[in-house]
Amino acid sequence: PRGRPPGSKNKPKPPIFVTRDSPNALRSHVMEVAGGADVAESIAHFSRRRQRGVCVLSGAGTVADVALRQPSAPGAVVALRGRFEILSLTGTFLPGPSPPGSTGLTVYLAGGQGQVVGGSVVGALTAAGPVMVIASTFANATYERLPLDDAEEDHHQLDATRRHGAPGAGAPLPPMMAGDPSAAGAAPEWAAHVRPPY
Repeated sequence: PRGRPPGSKNKPKPPIFVTRDSPNALRSHVMEVAGGADVAESIAHFSRRRQRGVCVLSGAGTVADVALRQPSAPGAVVALRGRFEILSLTGTFLPGPSPPGSTGLTVYLAGGQGQVVGGSVVGALTAAGPVMVIASTFANATYERLPLDDAEEDHHQLDATRRHGAPGAGAPLPPMMAGDPSAAGAAPEWAAHVRPPY
């Protein structure tokens, strides 16, 4: 007779478990910064100790003793005293040498009278109680200066072909941080791609 022999049904396959992270995987973190600690310094310390870049997605809690650079007045630093509720907290920290402007926090705060103030954190951002920070961390990244010019793009594609085979083959990102064990003794990846200012 036609068809499969008796007893040859498709048997369920066991599930596949990935037991090791890819070097390019993002990890999610919920961080609790203790009252009295500096929020920015605590996150920077975490980044250096774990040798991972940190991307701060949001934060919640109250802070006091805040020093901000406000966008409306270049170079002006405002020191705020009192308790403020965090409305928005974003930023990035890299554990090793990093290009200027690529690390730090931006915060928007609500005061007791309903006023909102914000800017780049340039000094203290002291937690007045527990501050919860939601962040993701990463181990590898490349520094890119945009817009890319055609000659540079052609050079990168040729480089990738020589190192990893055909373009689009899903080549891994090179190590970003000088402290990354796989890049020991090497200059940070971003240093090789920094072009002089126009």
